[in-house]
Amino acid sequence: MKIVILEAKTVSRGDVSFEELYSLGDVTEYPLTPTDKIVENVGDAEAVLCNKTPFTEDILRACPNLKYIGLCATGYNNIDLKTCRELGITVCNVPAYSTGAVAQQVFSFILNFFSRTAEYGEFVRDGGWIRSETFSDFVFPTRELEGKTIGIIGYGSIGRRVAGIARAFGMNVIVNTRTAKQDSSVRFVGIKELFSEADVITAHCPLTDETRGLIGRENLAYCKPSCIVINTSRGDVVDEQALADALSEGRIAGAALDVLQSEPMSADCPLGKLQNAENCVITPHVAWAALETRERLVKTVAENLRAYIGGNPVNTVTD
Repeated sequence: MKIVILEAKTVSRGDVSFEELYSLGDVTEYPLTPTDKIVENVGDAEAVLCNKTPFTEDILRACPNLKYIGLCATGYNNIDLKTCRELGITVCNVPAYSTGAVAQQVFSFILNFFSRTAEYGEFVRDGGWIRSETFSDFVFPTRELEGKTIGIIGYGSIGRRVAGIARAFGMNVIVNTRTAKQDSSVRFVGIKELFSEADVITAHCPLTDETRGLIGRENLAYCKPSCIVINTSRGDVVDEQALADALSEGRIAGAALDVLQSEPMSADCPLGKLQNAENCVITPHVAWAALETRERLVKTVAENLRAYIGGNPVNTVTD
């Protein structure tokens, strides 16, 4: 089988091996594939492995040998599934591979705001403690997580993991989700109630017509001035201008984002102007990218492809 890896650099910078994939067929590897080179790079391959490469109807129809698309991701909004079904192309994703890593990033954001560790580290490096008059120089106010309320939007595997960690810190957990769940350890609420009550709001929902711009002007108006907003889900869940305005005007205390509407970050991103402010932290879509997480991802991508070759595909999103 001819296999093409279209975006190797989005998964490995030489620290994660693709050896298992090479054992499954004749593999051609590209670091990255621009949109105008997709058809050329796919060539006559039967299987492609990609991350964010867009497979539109036109591109799919221009690749007549293509029978399998293996996603190095959970999301599949970059694939025209309707055309794939029509052409008999199997598409497989990797569900829940980054649950622990993303939940860890969420709490790195939360602790950054509540414990101010980075700011205190910089204070000491700049000689602040040497110049201190007292043994304990609490120049940056910190807060306890215990007793605070975290509002989780979406309650899939990551949302549930975040809830478990929050409970370990003694936080109260409220959840807004489109599908009814049974979980007595959290309280399910409407979206207005969540924005009104939460000290921390964190999004773990898919991007749909209902969630696009959900963290926007109307809902942010319900927030406490002390609220922290976090997004590690999809960039378009946030109305970036509305969030930037809320931060600039002091209507919320802070925001931390690992995803943006345009990636890589655009020069005119409204939130980019706040990067030097203490109340806005942006990381470059790396919550999922811990070494162990990427190793797990590649292993599952290989298992998906092996199962397809064996005639028993798993993790399919085209059924």
